[in-house]
Amino acid sequence: MADPSSYRPATGSIPTSPGVYKFRDPDRRVIYVGKAKNLRNRLNSYFSNPAGLHPRTSTMVHTAASVEWTVVDTEVEALQLEWTWINEYNPRFNVMFRDDKSYPYLAITMNDEVPRAFITRGKRRKGVKYFGPFGQVWAIRDTLDLLLKVFPMRTCTPGVYRRAERSGRPCLLGYIDKCSAPCVGSISIEDHRELARGVVDFMSGSTGRFISERKKEMAEAAAELDYEQAARLRDELTALQKVLDKSAVVLSISADCDIFALVTEELEASVQVFHVRGGRIRGQRGWIIERSDDHGPAELTTDYLRQAYTGLDAEAIPKEILVDTVPADLDSLESWLSRQRGSKVTVRVPERGEKRAALETVAKNAKEALVQHKLKRSSDLTTRSTALKEIQDHLGLPEAPLRIECIDISHTQGSNVVASLVVFEDGLAKKRDYRHFAIHGEAATDDTASMYDVVSRRFSRYLEQMASDEPDDRFGYRPSLLVVDGAGPQVAAATRALSDLGIVDISVVGLAKRLEEVWVPDDPFPVILPRNSEGLFLMQRLRDEAHRFAITYHRSKRAKAMTSSVLDAIPGLGESKRTALLRHFGSVKKTRAASIEELTAVKGIGPALAEKIAAALRED
Repeated sequence: MADPSSYRPATGSIPTSPGVYKFRDPDRRVIYVGKAKNLRNRLNSYFSNPAGLHPRTSTMVHTAASVEWTVVDTEVEALQLEWTWINEYNPRFNVMFRDDKSYPYLAITMNDEVPRAFITRGKRRKGVKYFGPFGQVWAIRDTLDLLLKVFPMRTCTPGVYRRAERSGRPCLLGYIDKCSAPCVGSISIEDHRELARGVVDFMSGSTGRFISERKKEMAEAAAELDYEQAARLRDELTALQKVLDKSAVVLSISADCDIFALVTEELEASVQVFHVRGGRIRGQRGWIIERSDDHGPAELTTDYLRQAYTGLDAEAIPKEILVDTVPADLDSLESWLSRQRGSKVTVRVPERGEKRAALETVAKNAKEALVQHKLKRSSDLTTRSTALKEIQDHLGLPEAPLRIECIDISHTQGSNVVASLVVFEDGLAKKRDYRHFAIHGEAATDDTASMYDVVSRRFSRYLEQMASDEPDDRFGYRPSLLVVDGAGPQVAAATRALSDLGIVDISVVGLAKRLEEVWVPDDPFPVILPRNSEGLFLMQRLRDEAHRFAITYHRSKRAKAMTSSVLDAIPGLGESKRTALLRHFGSVKKTRAASIEELTAVKGIGPALAEKIAAALRED
């Protein structure tokens, strides 16, 4: 570990302005990002007495090899920049709240000409209204099914919608009155959009208007002896009431607020939130964190609120946010939230009444979530730690392989040769670091040449990033262990590639498929891990994941090769223009028969390129 005094900046060189600072390790990786009202005071606190720091903060300071800072004008800007960098660099010593599960949402694409309702667990997109999160996917399916009885809006995918437009026949939902069929003109685009607005308004809490309207209309229809219309309105009223019954009432007043509670322990913390709209719980969500610094409840509250509301539409942020602890930098946080919403947002701790009782209920859920998380994770953490220790012991590694990379080569009889690189950290897959490699030329002649090429390319980039002021997350990290799919020849090729690059601090092994033997460099005999060992299971999962990732890429390359055409060889004709040509004419044969004037009618095709295309197709 580094001595903090070796990289401590001169006190007078540190500004007294607000700002954000980054600690980096010897490999130039960002390991911690922080903000400060006064950079000089905050940074000096790390170096004045390192022995008196919190153990986790002390570990961070001794792991780092440098510190740098960026000055900003206000504390609000520091709050925003800090969170931007935390998301960009994912520093190991920063607190990051992870969802305790993947939640489904009801999404309404109000940004589309013909809005669509669907269930999603993916990332939020601008212009799409989200409602939830729901605890179970069946709950949201039931809710959507009931809403479609009252607001029969579109739920089909774009492909199904376009197919119905072309054929002039609606899908099954249109025939059973679960969709008003805008695809075939059964309802105007504006009237369909009004249905979508009805769903949005109802799910946003404006429930009384819809229920009172239908009660009034039902009474009028019955008075006019229109019993069929009255029965339809009765069914709609029943459906709306069932949707409301699914949402528990927590406040007697029609309040819109989010209620957060935090439960902390020495190493972990749990957060739960109830999204209350119109006095009813419209969604519930939870996060779990592993505490890796000395942040107290106030700092953690700021962190989770900032994470919860980053990237949301203004309408998703309520006017009132209730918490159990006053957050640090309350004024800056409220200013940032108000700017996100476009109007005043208040963050406060309720002291009495219904809102205090609701907060206590949320706290009970947070405590229970932490108990369940610990029960679920205890065996998993133990297993992964055991696996890494077994690999270290059996292979004689100088350190536990906290980061393992695995390379697999895939091809079909020497054609379309590709490779995959997958990464496991702390025994878990880190998919954001996965990479593909396409292999060409002499490197594609056999597996050993391909392995040498891929290892050389991957670690050449690593050396470039080591010399860079801003390391690239893709290749800037050094693995403790490199696993290659294969036996002695593949291991020798990977070892030779590292040696030619001058890299000597990365261990290399190969895992053969046939007998699950582990091959190490310069040893004619493989290492045999016990068949029931966690270390072997981890390496098998790593190798299988690399194989799966390589096969997926190989199939994609092979499919593209099979669909190549004479258009691919025409200079100046890129992929988008080829696609435009084929979409316009329908086939290469019809493109060949087109005149120069017809070719120039395609977007992006000028007269000169049209003549090249015509000439190339005539020669073919």
